[in-house]
Amino acid sequence: MRIVVLAGGIGGARFLRGLKSAAPDADITVIGNTGDDIHLFGLKVCPDLDTVMYTLGGGIHEEQGWGRADESFAVKEELAAYGVGPDWFGLGDRDFATHIVRTQMIGAGYPLSAVTEALCARWQPGVRLLPMSDDRVETHVLIDDPEAGADGPARKAVHFQEYWVRLHASVPAHAIIPVGAEQAKPAPGVLEAIAEADVILFPPSNPVVSIGTILAVPGVREAVAEAGVPVIGLSPIVGDAPVRGMADKVLAAVGVESTAAAVARHYGSGLLDGWLVDTVDAGAVEQVEAAGIRCRAVPLMMTDVAATARMASEALALAEEVRA
Repeated sequence: MRIVVLAGGIGGARFLRGLKSAAPDADITVIGNTGDDIHLFGLKVCPDLDTVMYTLGGGIHEEQGWGRADESFAVKEELAAYGVGPDWFGLGDRDFATHIVRTQMIGAGYPLSAVTEALCARWQPGVRLLPMSDDRVETHVLIDDPEAGADGPARKAVHFQEYWVRLHASVPAHAIIPVGAEQAKPAPGVLEAIAEADVILFPPSNPVVSIGTILAVPGVREAVAEAGVPVIGLSPIVGDAPVRGMADKVLAAVGVESTAAAVARHYGSGLLDGWLVDTVDAGAVEQVEAAGIRCRAVPLMMTDVAATARMASEALALAEEVRA
């Protein structure tokens, strides 16, 4: 079975670990979000790609869900001593090595897809990890500018990482802009993997800034919609709140309620064939099916690998039901 997964960071990575357990013989291709990418200290940092790579390769900081296990922060402390910022984005020493290698390879002319393949040769994640694009795409968030003068613009755009990490999504987001997405092209292998898939899965990743950004790359949404295979999503919203993170803040920015049914409708029946909601949201099943998307209520809390594997199995079972 050939499975394609559109994945963001922590939620996507943990789901993939369960999927590998549920379908150990499957050929899994992961199309990773690169809208979270940021340049720091002269280095290209790819948080979502690295979180997938570290999680599946056994190097993730399990409690955080991001960054390296057994990390130290000597370089960060030395940079701070020199007064070099930003101080709100903490890179560990082990993590720095990954970004140095990536930046050197890109500087030598290698595209991000080739660099990702080279990095994965060390980590052996057991999936084929593809960036959504080799082109530079960065998600920005439009917020109120507290420093705006009487005659200046009242709002400003900040990088998603600044909004998420420094501001903790504590201010309203008025718009989400994947800068560069309209001019980007899918990375080599992305459209081919979608066309050859037997099943396409949307894990419980952020529907706006993770999966939504991947779908914003020209050709990707169309390829998924026209693939002719079951497309199954798992709700990142449980009991009208994000399972992790602050997805409700960016959903509000695009006019979507923070409910399992609303997120399904946001993707739409032209894209989704099936949608899994948590058992606490069983009342949403009828609403989702009224929108033309087959829906089932199952436990969706990724408490451990076994629970996550059961979620993945439910998604694959729903795919077979749709196919039949």
